Amino acid sequence: MNVYLLLAARRYMLLAGWFVLAFGCVSPTIADSTFAGVPVDGRTSVPAEPRTTEKKDLTLQDAIRLALRHNPELAAFDKEIRALEGATVQAGLLRNPELAVNIENAGNMGGVPRSSTTAGATLKETVEQQDLIIRLNQLVELGGKRAARVNAALLGQEVAGKEFEARRLELIARVANVFTEVLAGQEQLRLAEESQQLAQRVVDTVARRVQAGKVPPIEETKVGVAFSATRIALGQAQRELSAARQRLALLWGESSPDFGQVLGDLESSMTLPNLATLSERALSSPMADRARKGIEHRKALLEVEQTRRVPNITVGGGMIKHWESGGTTATVGISMPLQLFDRNQGNLLEAHQRVDKALDEQAATDLQLKTELVQAYEALAAAQNEIAILRGEILPAAKSAFEVTNKGYELGKFSFLEVLDAQRTLFQNQIMYVRAVANHRRLVNELERLTAAPINTLSNRLPVKNGVVDDYEE
Repeated sequence: MNVYLLLAARRYMLLAGWFVLAFGCVSPTIADSTFAGVPVDGRTSVPAEPRTTEKKDLTLQDAIRLALRHNPELAAFDKEIRALEGATVQAGLLRNPELAVNIENAGNMGGVPRSSTTAGATLKETVEQQDLIIRLNQLVELGGKRAARVNAALLGQEVAGKEFEARRLELIARVANVFTEVLAGQEQLRLAEESQQLAQRVVDTVARRVQAGKVPPIEETKVGVAFSATRIALGQAQRELSAARQRLALLWGESSPDFGQVLGDLESSMTLPNLATLSERALSSPMADRARKGIEHRKALLEVEQTRRVPNITVGGGMIKHWESGGTTATVGISMPLQLFDRNQGNLLEAHQRVDKALDEQAATDLQLKTELVQAYEALAAAQNEIAILRGEILPAAKSAFEVTNKGYELGKFSFLEVLDAQRTLFQNQIMYVRAVANHRRLVNELERLTAAPINTLSNRLPVKNGVVDDYEE
C-alpha cells in the first residue's frame, strides 16, 4: 500500500508539472518583440482592474503620434535645434563699434589752490590747457571669418536636425516594440483563458468517467489540482499585460494607461527584399547622414580656425578739441596685431584631428549599420521559415492530435496521461508560434528603423498591417 501511494504521489507531481507547461503563459522574451502575430479576438481581456468609463482602443498610429507629441526626450532634441538657430544668428552679426572719450593733461587739476583770490582764473587756465579726444573704432574682420562662422553654425544646425531624425526613428521603433509587447500580452491572456477552458473540459470529462466508474477517483483529484495551475497562469498573464500597457503609456508621459485594448495584427505576409537593396537604403538613412554631416561640420570648423590666421584690423576716427586754442582737429587711425607668437597653431592642429576623427566615426557608423542589418536580415529569414513550418505543419498536426486524443479518452481508447501530453504539445506549439510571429514583427521594425523606410516600399509584398513608418508617414 505504501508503494502504491508513493507511485501515485510521483505521478501526481508529474501531471502538475505538465499542466504548468501546457497552460503557462508566453515566455517574457516575446515582450522584446515587435508586433506581428495572431489575431486578437473579443475574449482577450485587459488588466483585471474595474473600468468605470469606456476607454478608447489604441492603434499603433495613435501611439506613435502621442509619443512624438509628448515624449520629453524628443522634445529636448527639438529645443536643441531651436537653440542652434540662435547660435547661427549670433555667428552672422557684425562686431559692435567702440566709442572712446579721453581728456589729456587732466592731472593739472590737482595743482589748483583751494583758497585763493585767483582760484577761478587758475581753474580756467588749467581747463584751457587740456584736450578732449573723442574716437570711434570699428573692428574689421578679414579672411572671411564671419562667413566661415555662419557656415559652421548652419552645418551644426543640420547635424542636430539629422540627430533629431535618428532619435525620432528610434522612438517610433521603441513604441512599435512596446506596442508589440501589449499585443503579445493580449494574445498570451487569450491563450491562458483558452487553456483554462480546455482544462475545464478535461476536468468535466474525468468527472463523468469517475461517476461512471470507468476510472478511479484519484484521477479527478489530480486533474482538479492541475486545473488550479491554469488559474495561476491566467493571473500571471494578466499582470504581464498590465505591466506592458503601463510601459507603453510611459512613452508619452502618462503614469497609467488611459486606453482600452490595442488594435493590431501580429501576423504579416511579405517578400524579403535582397540584402543589397536594404544596405543601400541603410547607408542613406538619417543615422548615416548624421555621420556625413558631422564630417562637413568639422571641416567647416577647420575653415573657421584657418581664417583666424589672418589678423583683423581696427580702424578709427574722431576729433580732438583744443580748449586753449579753441580749435578742433580730426584724427584717424588703423591698428592690427602682429602675429609673431600666436598664429592659432594649436587650434588648427585640434581642428585637423577632429576632421580625421569624424571620418573614422563615419566609417564606424556605416560598419555598424551594415552589421546590424545583416544580423536582422538573417534572423528575419529564419523567423519566416520557422513561422511557415509552425503554421503549415506543426500547429494543424498538434491540434488534430489533441482533438483525437480527447475524443478517444471519452470513449476509453486513450489514457489520461495521453490526453495531458497531447494538450501540452498543442499549447507549447501555440506559444512557440506567438513567439515566432512577435519576433518576426520586431525584426521587421528593426529593418525599417535601419533603412528609415517601410519594407513594402523596397519589395513587392502585401502591406504589413500597422507598419511602423508607412502607417505614420503622411
